[in-house]
Amino acid sequence: DVQLQAYGGGLVQAGGSLELSCVGSGFPFDGYSIAWFRQAPGKEREGVSCISKSDGSTYYSDSVKGRVIMSSVNAKNTVYLRMDMVKPEDTANYYCARGVCTKVAGALYYDMYDWGKGTLVTVSS
Repeated sequence: DVQLQAYGGGLVQAGGSLELSCVGSGFPFDGYSIAWFRQAPGKEREGVSCISKSDGSTYYSDSVKGRVIMSSVNAKNTVYLRMDMVKPEDTANYYCARGVCTKVAGALYYDMYDWGKGTLVTVSS
């Protein structure tokens, strides 16, 4: 079975940093794009970042660009998301997914096959 599980959520003060991890199993980790998404209460799901299998690039949404670094350790089937200078609007359930992501004409496109369980991040002001 394909499984994805995010870890590392919790309460963090605005201006601080956090690092989330996502562990995958049941599939060849380096054979897919892996993405981070988040969903805040009452809001739509938002793509945060993605490591693209097709072109090897790492993409970020405009809302987090410059504050986030996504990395991958394929030998550990793990991706990481480090976020600095967190803001209250970063409060959300963060989760990872596998599939396809790419950037066309400046816009990010996602086609994800499997979604993991999330981890809640709360940023206090």
